[in-house]
Amino acid sequence: MKQSLGLVALVVRDYDEAIDFFVGTLGFRLVEDTFVPEQSKRWVVVSPPGAAECQLLLARASSPDQESRIGGQTGGRVFLFLYTDDFWRDYESYRSKGVVFVREPKHEPYGTVAVFLDLYGNMWDLLQPTESHIRLRNGSA
Repeated sequence: MKQSLGLVALVVRDYDEAIDFFVGTLGFRLVEDTFVPEQSKRWVVVSPPGAAECQLLLARASSPDQESRIGGQTGGRVFLFLYTDDFWRDYESYRSKGVVFVREPKHEPYGTVAVFLDLYGNMWDLLQPTESHIRLRNGSA
């Protein structure tokens, strides 16, 4: 049996501002943007360049309870882990576009990593994993 995560929902304030950040600033690809009339919402999916499986569903908050979670879905922990094949390329690109890094780059046994904030304040790891970490992740240690 094979299973995989298909989508991770990220609660956002506004579809268009979220698309602008993820596509315009981070360079993600807009996979789908479909209006769902019976629910008066949009189905908006973005994906990092080259990603094959897991994508991000940008889900606009539709209640005060959901609005209260924007930017804090994990209570201040790093929420999402963006793997890259070239840490310094992406780090410098994001910084030049105004992305705020709250933890500077450092080399760890598992790779080179820095923590940045998305437009809502969610914390993300930008991570270029080591070859050994990639093998462990793929189950071929």
